[in-house]
Amino acid sequence: MANTRGLEIREEGATPKAGGMTLYIKAGPDGTSPGDCPFAHYVRMVLHEKSLEYTLIPATQSTKPDWLVDTYGGSMPALRHRQECYVESDAIAQYLDFFFVEPKLSPYSKKETGEASECTNGFFPAVARYLKHTKENEDEVELKENLEAALGKIEEFLGREGKTGGYLVGDGEEFTILDCALAPKLYHLSVGLKAFKDDAVDMGNEFPLVKKYMDCVFDRDSFKDASYPEETVVWGWTNARGE
Repeated sequence: MANTRGLEIREEGATPKAGGMTLYIKAGPDGTSPGDCPFAHYVRMVLHEKSLEYTLIPATQSTKPDWLVDTYGGSMPALRHRQECYVESDAIAQYLDFFFVEPKLSPYSKKETGEASECTNGFFPAVARYLKHTKENEDEVELKENLEAALGKIEEFLGREGKTGGYLVGDGEEFTILDCALAPKLYHLSVGLKAFKDDAVDMGNEFPLVKKYMDCVFDRDSFKDASYPEETVVWGWTNARGE
């Protein structure tokens, strides 16, 4: 369950101030560099967009601090802001966007944001199931079809009438939290298709609007600053595949 403490207006009226932030994330194969977690990538994009300074601590199962394990089950990403801690990427992103409003990363109406969120529902689970599957059989075909259906929902949404900008929500002109959430998942898909599936899904031809969107968000400074090498993504999925 997401820890949403701090998302409400505090009774004593105290508003969190910038500074004193530490972000704990999954470590990479060397145990000290950033790992392949797309949810940590998402949070780091939000922090970058808001120009918030923080200390980054990649951690393994054995190097997580005791308080994180005892109180939050070791869940990462975990944002420690002075005496408070927030876990689950969506809760962290909402906390940051609520209290540190510039730039606002949720500028659209609830209706517009909800419609954009709906188009991505089920996308990453479909990615994960397809990339983790190691056998060439009927299940492989079905998993690929499920992924293509999830991509098709995003493709259709990106091509909707009235959209003028390159981003996901509303008219597409403003970069939002949902872009921060989706971009790392598309990065994993892009790397995973090449590494494990011989590019079985041709993004450029089958889903040209998604591919254009990927090019747009991957070029953003926040995406690049928070990113990690393709080799790290391959390492993560190789472990997930049991190889």
